[in-house]
Amino acid sequence: MNNNHFIPRPLVRANQATIVVSVLLFLITNINLWLLIPLLSGLSSLLFGFHPIMAVAKKFLRKPLGSYPPEDKAQQRFNQILAVSMLSGAYLFDLLSLTAISSIFAVMVLLASSAALAGYCIGCFIHYQFHMWRYRRRIARQSA
Repeated sequence: MNNNHFIPRPLVRANQATIVVSVLLFLITNINLWLLIPLLSGLSSLLFGFHPIMAVAKKFLRKPLGSYPPEDKAQQRFNQILAVSMLSGAYLFDLLSLTAISSIFAVMVLLASSAALAGYCIGCFIHYQFHMWRYRRRIARQSA
């Protein structure tokens, strides 16, 4: 198995837990700076390939990285795009004092991250449906 295509599950879980805690703190305190923790970490991951939360979490792993259950890197990147999009929406709408819309975005990412921690990946479902839609569309074009 090529480790360049996988991320150890504990690192993914650390990111999900950070999102949950940060969003909860934002919703409880109404201090939007809490959203910047997962938002800037996610942006760093997408733009530069360096995820600060995972880098810190990696220091706490005791076994070799390859011994942990793997998560697909491409799938996690897709999920990170969704999370960064929703966190950006929550942050920007909060800056614009559109609290209700900001809260909707924050709750969506909170629910998705919480579900992922519980074992159900909403982003994976969306990713799969998107690829199936593209496949069906391509097949329809070929048969037309």
